[in-house]
Amino acid sequence: MDNFQIETAQNISIQQQVAGIGDRILAYIIDALLLIGYWIISLFLVSAFGLDTNESSSIMIYFMIIGIPSFLYFLLFEAFWDGRTPGKSAIGLRVVKLDGSKPGFGSYFVRWLMRIIDISFSSGGIAVFTILLNGKGQRLGDIAAETTVVNERKKVTLGQTLLENIPEDYVPKYPQVTVFTDADVQKIKTVYSKAKRESKHNVILKLSEKVSKTMQVTPDETPFAFIDRVLKDYNYYTRE
Repeated sequence: MDNFQIETAQNISIQQQVAGIGDRILAYIIDALLLIGYWIISLFLVSAFGLDTNESSSIMIYFMIIGIPSFLYFLLFEAFWDGRTPGKSAIGLRVVKLDGSKPGFGSYFVRWLMRIIDISFSSGGIAVFTILLNGKGQRLGDIAAETTVVNERKKVTLGQTLLENIPEDYVPKYPQVTVFTDADVQKIKTVYSKAKRESKHNVILKLSEKVSKTMQVTPDETPFAFIDRVLKDYNYYTRE
């Protein structure tokens, strides 16, 4: 699944790591298995307590106590668990707005309502087709709610270390980066990476201001590009 880039009001570019269709299907399967388990346990308890499901009043009680929580499963979990369900949490997925912010209850409600078309009526066919064609990981419910599902799993890559992958013909811009130590740069990178991953735009803005003040420079690029340049320049000037 392709990633996409957003530009915030602070002119900070953020890369959203869109959840792959395989991860979303796996998360759904986990949630479905949990719901099946919930119904099996519920039926067992109903049988154990001798509830007569042949009586209309008993059927109504059964539906109210057992049916409604499962009916609202996805809406309640996403709305009150920061865009996650147990399945999404297990895979490392989360529902977010297209600008990286947290959706409101209305957005979660629209996603949940559109599940009838996306998943229930078409057995998930419309959702899969729309996600594959959309490019931003959106099914119809996401498009209507202006949301998407991102992958928040941490991967052990070159980007998690102090080392930056820079080309041989790289031209540095800020020799002032040498005022920092390895420990300083590692802290900068840790804060920067975490802020990008969690879409905390103000953190990146404040980090950029603090770093530029320490270096005594006035950046002419966005905070995102400036911190990225600082990390690369430090590697350039300190490598043997």
